[in-house]
Amino acid sequence: QVQLVESGGGLVQAGGSLRLSCAASGRTFSIYAMGWFRQAPGKEREFVASSSWTGVNTDYTDSVKGRFTISRDNAKNTVYLQMNSLKPEDTAVYFCVADSRVGVIATMPRYWGQGTLVTVSS
Repeated sequence: QVQLVESGGGLVQAGGSLRLSCAASGRTFSIYAMGWFRQAPGKEREFVASSSWTGVNTDYTDSVKGRFTISRDNAKNTVYLQMNSLKPEDTAVYFCVADSRVGVIATMPRYWGQGTLVTVSS
């Protein structure tokens, strides 16, 4: 079992930045990939970004490419999402995700955090 706890959400103006953090605990040795999903008000959840164990392989949804950066600190079992040039459409609850399997983090991750709210004002 893996537990994920997000932090770093808040209210920012458009064009601003936030850094989300997610600390993993439990069977962290089994984690291969970690990443982020988000769910905007009235919309379905969507994949945002992911990173492999080494951090070499990263993936982003098109809407955040060039603005968001995912990184990992494996010694701390933590994944980060640096969000720059935030837009109102980035407003959502952001969920940290993790999985021990290869190739599924962007579609059906096994472990989910409770989420942290990011609100971007116009």
